[in-house]
Amino acid sequence: MIILSTDPSISTESPALKVLVILGHPRMHSLNSALADSYCSGAEEAGVQLRRLNLGEMDFDPDVHEISPADQPLEPDLQHAKELIEWADHLTFIYPGWWGVGPARLKGFLDRVLLPGFAFTERSDGTFKALLKGRTAHLITTLDMPSWVYRIIFRAPGHNAMKRSSLGFCGIDTTRILTLGPVKDSTPDQRKLWLQKARSLGSSLQRGVRSRTGSVLHNTASWLKALRLQFYPMTWIAYTVGALGAAAATGVWDLWIYVLGFCFLFFLEAATVFTNEWFDFETDRINENYGPFTGGSRVLVDENLSHRQLAVGIGTALCLTAGSMFLLLTQSGFSVPILTIMGVMTVLALGYTIPPLKLSWRGFGELDVGFTHSLGAVLCGYLFLDGHWMSPFPWLVSIPLFLSVLPSIILAGIPDYSADKKAGKKTLAVLLGRKRAKQAALLFTLLAVVSVAILQGRPALMGTLNGLIIPAALHGMFLMYTLYQDQKGEQSEGRIDSLMALSLSFILWFGIIPLIHIY
Repeated sequence: MIILSTDPSISTESPALKVLVILGHPRMHSLNSALADSYCSGAEEAGVQLRRLNLGEMDFDPDVHEISPADQPLEPDLQHAKELIEWADHLTFIYPGWWGVGPARLKGFLDRVLLPGFAFTERSDGTFKALLKGRTAHLITTLDMPSWVYRIIFRAPGHNAMKRSSLGFCGIDTTRILTLGPVKDSTPDQRKLWLQKARSLGSSLQRGVRSRTGSVLHNTASWLKALRLQFYPMTWIAYTVGALGAAAATGVWDLWIYVLGFCFLFFLEAATVFTNEWFDFETDRINENYGPFTGGSRVLVDENLSHRQLAVGIGTALCLTAGSMFLLLTQSGFSVPILTIMGVMTVLALGYTIPPLKLSWRGFGELDVGFTHSLGAVLCGYLFLDGHWMSPFPWLVSIPLFLSVLPSIILAGIPDYSADKKAGKKTLAVLLGRKRAKQAALLFTLLAVVSVAILQGRPALMGTLNGLIIPAALHGMFLMYTLYQDQKGEQSEGRIDSLMALSLSFILWFGIIPLIHIY
């Protein structure tokens, strides 16, 4: 049996939050049922659109008899439940934590309703894609033990199963968990307090699905995700190599200038990744093969941040970039070389995706990233710390670094190939095709190692490439072998996370070893 809200004032056309309450207790006359009533009362006060399912009154077989649950026809009640889950923005599960997990009926309901093709799908490479993203959940559970015992001693098995293994796997974000107990020896006053807590949790939907602390943590995590901090260390290493190279040449070290210079690069990179999210939204939206290294941060696609919030982030990053640029120029005396390199870096970084340049959409994105993360960053460090632009050091030390960056940037376009091609984005992977793009990555890996063999020992490099050839060659041979084997295979769709990790770690040798020597 399916129970709907009886409030006639709630219109299905309303933009209000759509909430589905699911009572997982098999008996209607229970504390859990009373908690569901209280939560619904609070939710109605919050003005949400409300629907409710009582699993104990629904008619369905909780067992999966077919090899795949998708092959087993859904009973009418389950079909309606599936439609309500699809309708809902927010789901609230209320159930007892029997045997630390929950009732068998709730488990059977999840087995039958969270179907492949509806709640998740399997990609061609064996990874899974969540299909219920954008939805949130509250959990209200009752226990016959103190909540701290459940969390610390038993490590909250039911919470983990629901939050991570079931809902989280399908893309539903559990934002709040209310744990009540022990029930067995509870007094009427305690149960009355629990009912008030459930009602309060329901009424809190008026302010959103998260607590104030939860909202702060969620927003912080979303901005950190948008920043894509995993790519900043390479910029810092290249910049520091240049700065220390200048200090070795001039005998002068200015920590304040060094910090200001890195702030300029950091904020500029932040503005760049934010604008990438904005202008690559369409290709990110249709990308089925996104991963930790490709496909953007997806904060817009997954609605972790709104376009308005991201616009504020872009504006803030640009203001901080301009501020650090101005402070640096006032300290350095507005020299022409520094003005030039800052101007070039700003144009190339922002022009990566911003019109009219849109370099990453015209086949120049890989060269752009290669330059800004090698010679561009090294020159910034060298010139900011009073090095001369005619010195051979920054130019020579950047050659192997530039060549080592290109394989990973070229490979990053391979998982995004179909989405980029459909959106009209002409990366090298799109222009060359996946197989030739891998061959190009293999070639640049070889050239990076060869460049070290040619350049090491030159006096102008101050020994920064000494000892690099062995690890670079070994890592490079492994990367080239993997690329060779991979490009011989079928050119199927899918992520290449291990290949990306191998190519990205290859770059580190070309930054860390020079940094160790120059330091």
